[in-house]
Amino acid sequence: MARQSNIRALDPSAVCRTTDPMALRELLTKIGDKWTIFLVLSLDLLGGRARFSELERAIPGISQRMLSVTLKNLERDGLVVRELFPEVPPRVEYELTPLGKSLLVPTQGMVDWVKRYWQQVRAAQSEYDARQG
Repeated sequence: MARQSNIRALDPSAVCRTTDPMALRELLTKIGDKWTIFLVLSLDLLGGRARFSELERAIPGISQRMLSVTLKNLERDGLVVRELFPEVPPRVEYELTPLGKSLLVPTQGMVDWVKRYWQQVRAAQSEYDARQG
């Protein structure tokens, strides 16, 4: 006789504790992408404002294309403002907006969590990998 499952589908709004779980998912996906956290933290460390080349040097491994795409996405979402100076050659600077600065506290919280628990995560990964191999 097959065992009946008591598992039921959860309402996404209950899981996310919001009335618009898809918006939450979309924004968390953007904020949690590979480069956004580094970019926001780098802008903060550079005084909240920096040129493209400064950001490129500050974030190891990021390509010019990914830096450009990430900055455009952050600008679109209101987290960064881009200022073009009419000079020769043109100078462009990026600055965290107040909304972008509001990300610093939760982002730093995630960074602190990683620093605190990284060794435990690595140990769990090693144990898992050893059981699989």
